[in-house]
Amino acid sequence: MVQQMQDYIHMHFKEEDFSVENVCSNIGYSRHHADRMFKQYLKKTLQEYIHEIFLTQGANELIHTEKNVMEIAMNTHFQSHEEFTRSFYKKFQITPSSYRNQKIAIPLSIQYAISHYYILLKHKKVSDMSNHLKLCMIMAQERTRRKLIYIPSYKAKDYLSYCEEVGCDWEGLLNSIPEKLDSAALIDLPQFLTKDGISKVATGVEVPLDYDKSLPESCMIAELTECTMLYFQTEPYEKEEEFCKAIQCVYAAIKAYNPSLYGYKFAYNIAPSFNFGADIRTGARAAVPVINIKS
Repeated sequence: MVQQMQDYIHMHFKEEDFSVENVCSNIGYSRHHADRMFKQYLKKTLQEYIHEIFLTQGANELIHTEKNVMEIAMNTHFQSHEEFTRSFYKKFQITPSSYRNQKIAIPLSIQYAISHYYILLKHKKVSDMSNHLKLCMIMAQERTRRKLIYIPSYKAKDYLSYCEEVGCDWEGLLNSIPEKLDSAALIDLPQFLTKDGISKVATGVEVPLDYDKSLPESCMIAELTECTMLYFQTEPYEKEEEFCKAIQCVYAAIKAYNPSLYGYKFAYNIAPSFNFGADIRTGARAAVPVINIKS
């Protein structure tokens, strides 16, 4: 039922007559029952969930359009400039105008499908390599000196335990950084960044070496040396529930790959490896650091 409401919200939240009441009536549940289910599975009410989506839409329009704040407020279902500004500041601790000027990292909302959580749980219990995707493309990208912005954990061993410890707001926060070199990812930290009890499991993005904007307290930042990143990417897949198999295919390809045949050596000690997840349109994607052994 929660997944049905998420699907409806995703399809219709930009429509002029969109409302919480429309969500409930189209699914056939009372507002009270919908709120109870959202609280149980997403730790927030239906209204809070939708409110965060509207604010995220507003933040994206501030960065990517030239609309004034009043236009954006009306476009995101707020009744006035003041209401939008007040809600925006309460959520992100910065005014809309200041955010447009500074473009700092803020925790944008990501519409995680609740069904994916249960697919991950099932996949964790039953590892199935049958019928996995076959094709995996590999591409090298050179990286100069740069910085890593990351959100560490202290006990996490995988994605699920990371989200249980740190939460799931990391993707929206890290992807809100315009200067990022690639999208936010689950990462394995190199040993030099796992001191003081920090787990190797974190999330992060790479940014240019001259990045010097303020960051939330949850974020750490470190410099990385130059290296080559090998990107592994599967073919697209047909069913949403196959995203775990797509990611599994990427890591099977990395495990089987012999970089020395092409003049490289894996260099997990100098940079993180990145798990970018999977998308039905593009497949799964991961990147690992290597160094050139011929030079």
